Amino acid sequence: MSSPARIYTYKNCGTCRKAVKYLVAKGVDFNEIPIRDTPPGKPELKKMLKLYDGQLRRLFNTSGGDYKALNLKDKLPSLSVDEAIDLLAANGNLVKRPFALIAGSGLVGFKEPEWDAVFD
Repeated sequence: MSSPARIYTYKNCGTCRKAVKYLVAKGVDFNEIPIRDTPPGKPELKKMLKLYDGQLRRLFNTSGGDYKALNLKDKLPSLSVDEAIDLLAANGNLVKRPFALIAGSGLVGFKEPEWDAVFD
């Protein structure tokens, strides 16, 4: 039996609620983790980065207040991968959510066709 999916969410995030509702409807076994209290760790972030072909920006919540306050739109292109991963691991508000890790796969954000490709 495979281990449950891990999905990092924020309780006030409508997109996160849609993702959880989706998983429940599909009967997926998962653990929900509060992203602000327990951000994904560096190994998880690196795994997701690899799944997204090194597209670092895809891991960031680019519409969030912290992203804007830190002026990451301008700074992100000059950050090393390690610096960016350190930022994400230290601040769950910077991580695009929902952030879901499924055995052998992972998803950031919630676009139903992408999730269908993993869960159907």
